Parts: sequence; structure tokens; C-alpha cells
Amino acid sequence: MHQYWFFIDHFPVRAYSTLFLLAFLLGLGITVYFAQIEQKTNLIDHLLNLGPLLFIGGLIGSRIWQVFFFDWSYYRLHIGQILAIWNGGLSIQGGIVGSIIVGWIYIRRYHLNFWELADLFAPGLILGQSIGRDANLMNGDAFGSPTEGDFGLLYPTGTLARSTYGDQPLWPAEIWEGQGDVLIFALLIMLKLRRWPRGWIFLFEMTLYSMERFLLEMLRGDSPRFLFHWDAAQWTSAPVIALCLLLFPLLYWLEQRRKSEPLIPTV
Repeated sequence: MHQYWFFIDHFPVRAYSTLFLLAFLLGLGITVYFAQIEQKTNLIDHLLNLGPLLFIGGLIGSRIWQVFFFDWSYYRLHIGQILAIWNGGLSIQGGIVGSIIVGWIYIRRYHLNFWELADLFAPGLILGQSIGRDANLMNGDAFGSPTEGDFGLLYPTGTLARSTYGDQPLWPAEIWEGQGDVLIFALLIMLKLRRWPRGWIFLFEMTLYSMERFLLEMLRGDSPRFLFHWDAAQWTSAPVIALCLLLFPLLYWLEQRRKSEPLIPTV
């Protein structure tokens, strides 16, 4: 766990920032790769144009989610830290929300199909989320609660985890989530071997990730708890799972209706 790779004079090159950028680049690269092998090369220019916009939208959304849903008790007393994203504090779920909003605006502007693009982005999205958890580990945030035993992660001095729990070993929640994301990525690759209704690959990713996140949040020790002793991530995950379960049959029905529509002959 190293918060800094090295210093250029007094300027720190942070592990969190570089891994975050790497997550975006690899995720976008995977998306372009699948567009090529699925013979959707007409979408590649849109993917490359959309990528930076999604990055900015995701960055804004992830910070808003973190500040107002996860750590408002801290940031309301430290207003000047709200924009200090280089110190960590980005919510993956908020990033997805921000990216979806920006993506929807772009798609409406260019009359593209939302679900087709969502399916393309799904594997790259979960791969990026996995690398993002590596950034959390290096930065010493998104940590677990004490294991009450000898097993667990012991964070170094200077990290938020260490200042919160001291010498207590903590559950490796962010490591397990990153590993779970890799498994979801592999599963999505296998699911892509057959044809599914448009949008289902994205729904698979959102459902599996939200289920994983809901369970692993039980081990987290860095978030306030609310009703049912759920934290903000669990209160986000539960509605997402419910919405996806409703959308699966709806998208199937739309796909069947689209297939049954007669082709209009051209003159």
C-alpha cells in the first residue's frame, strides 16, 4: 500500500490518480475491442468521442455521491475538501449514475440505441471498477471493519483506515470486491458467446455487481449506517437490483416485438 509512486520536486504522483486513469483507459480499450470483434465498427468513433464525456460525468457523479451520501458528516465540516478528489473519495455507484446521465444525453443527440451501447460498455465498466478497487487499496480508503481477530489488513500510518481503527486488522472488503469484479468480467465474456436480448449484458453486469456490493458492504467500516443498518451503497444496490429484475422481461418483450414487426419494403 503506497499512496505515492514518487515525487517530482514537491509534486506527488499519487497511486490513486494513476490507477483511476488506468481503469478508464483499459475499460475504454476493452469496449472498442468488442465493437471491432462484434462488427460494430460504425460505433467506434462514437465510443471514442463518448469516452472522455463519460469520464467527466462519472467523475462528477462519483464525487457528488461520495460527499452527499457517504461522508456528508465529514464534508459539511470541511467544505474546502469537497473538490480535493486527489485525496480519494469517489463512489463507483455515483460514477455509474453520472456516466449514464451523460451517455443518455449523447445518445439522444446522435439518435443511437442506448441498450446497444450499454452492452458494449458493460465488460469494460466492470473491469475498470476492479482496477478502481486497487486504487482504493493503495490509498487506504474504502476499507473494511475490524475482524476482531488476527486475520485482516493492517494499513500503514498516514492512511484513513489507520487513523480510523489504529492497529486493528480490517476485513479486506475492497480486495474481495475487486476480485469479484474480475469474476463478473469473465462471466460477461462467456455470456457474450451467445445472443441475448439487447440490454441484457448490461443488466447482468449491474445485477451481479449490485448483489456483490450489497453483500460486501456488510464488512465495510468507513460508511455511516441508516435504516436496517444499511449504508448508502446498500441503499443504492437494492433498488438497482429490483429495477434490473423488472427490465429483464421488459427488454425481452421489446426484443420479441421488434423481431415480429414486418419489414417495410423499399421502393
